Amino acid sequence: MQCTSVFSFFQGPVESQSTCGILELRIAFRFLSPMTFLRLNPWEAAAGVALVACATAGAVWWMRRRRPTAEEIERARRALLAHTGRLVDGMLLDICEMEAEDGRKLTMLVYNYRIGGVDYECSQDITLLNEIANPPEIRLGFPCTVRYHQGNPQNSIVVAEGWTGLRANLPEFPSFGAGKTAKMQSSSSLSH
Repeated sequence: MQCTSVFSFFQGPVESQSTCGILELRIAFRFLSPMTFLRLNPWEAAAGVALVACATAGAVWWMRRRRPTAEEIERARRALLAHTGRLVDGMLLDICEMEAEDGRKLTMLVYNYRIGGVDYECSQDITLLNEIANPPEIRLGFPCTVRYHQGNPQNSIVVAEGWTGLRANLPEFPSFGAGKTAKMQSSSSLSH
């Protein structure tokens, strides 16, 4: 019995059926052996080792790096808003003390403001800013200036390290004195 296959035209007819599969594999591997798919040059091996070393060093750095504390993140947020935030008028509503999760007392400044017809009521922790905003001196019900992030209006502040939106007193508008009012009334009575 003869075995014919795709590779049999290179070898000729095969006599036994049991050796048919083995011969086909030998012939197939003989044609595939010159076509090596993985030919490793020394520079490629060095580049691979360097890539693995860089990835390992990056992973170690990422795991061991110093992460910023909550105070550092809040200080950076205040600095960003103090330098780039937009200004809007607001109103001081309340000053209250709260207990944090770690047992510290936090002094919170509550204020509101309006942007584009939307009212926002926010609070800011001013515990570390007592030099700039002394809670007993803050006048509730007074207007204040609020700095807010344009893309996120509820991200806002009233006090920062280098800036304060607190006002010492109410703005004074010019008023007519008694003499000016009398002159206006007498000039209007003469014109009749």
